Amino acid sequence: MHVVIEASHLPGRRRGPDSEGRWYENVHVGLCSRSADAVAVVVPGRPWLAVGLVPGDTPEARWEFDITVKPAAGMTDFGGPFVRGNRGDRHIGFASGDLLANGTLHLLAGAKLRLDDVEPDTLRAAGQAGHRLIARLALTGPRSGPRGASIRPPDVVWSAEPV
Repeated sequence: MHVVIEASHLPGRRRGPDSEGRWYENVHVGLCSRSADAVAVVVPGRPWLAVGLVPGDTPEARWEFDITVKPAAGMTDFGGPFVRGNRGDRHIGFASGDLLANGTLHLLAGAKLRLDDVEPDTLRAAGQAGHRLIARLALTGPRSGPRGASIRPPDVVWSAEPV
């Protein structure tokens, strides 16, 4: 299944100060992935990479990729390099962080788009030939910083649309 994520209200390029008085001057947002096929950035201490990084002051961002959808033990399961989590908690992950001069991403916040929040009818429609699954969301959290934790409806709107 082809997935498109359309994000608005990114968290800004400069964030801070944190609890220790530090400012972050090069904030970017990207997808979490297990694949190094695309241009990827290491996130120290994490078993995944950040791909498709977009500067935090970009007005809108768009990511496109494919996932697999399959029946498993009476439920729908998902797979692919952009799908994370255990069965029953599959999600697409976002990483927001400070892109450092050494090419790594200092993680500031991580967020999840939980795939079990997608309505079954929307999944079926998105799986039809010539269609795709679309997620529309804002990536700034309630405190004007990078969004963290699970992003659930109504903060994300899932739809199936023709290509």
